[in-house]
Amino acid sequence: MGSPIKKFEDLEVWKVSMRLTVDLYRELTDCTDFGLHDQLQRSAVSIPSNIAEGFERKSNKEFIQFLHIAKGSCAELRTQLYIVKEIGLIDSEKIDGLLEQTQKIGARLYKLIQTRKVRF
Repeated sequence: MGSPIKKFEDLEVWKVSMRLTVDLYRELTDCTDFGLHDQLQRSAVSIPSNIAEGFERKSNKEFIQFLHIAKGSCAELRTQLYIVKEIGLIDSEKIDGLLEQTQKIGARLYKLIQTRKVRF
């Protein structure tokens, strides 16, 4: 078993969602569609931000609630990435990698929510 989780930075799902956010920011540096650019960034930033905020609330019920919000933001981002792929705003192969990351993060969030419901 891994190290005990003492702060939100210890959560693997927070780490991978941060990586996704940074990857997305890098992909969007040349994007001229500022409306979509802004929405993509807001959705991406919302994922690790809600994980962190929920963790810091120190109430399991509130943490679970914020994990659900993060999971919703992840689905929102995935939808926006499908739109970006359809209109050809970013290279399709790069979008596929970002989509895969969102699917993995959504699955991790689901698992963490279930664990928090049962064990805490």
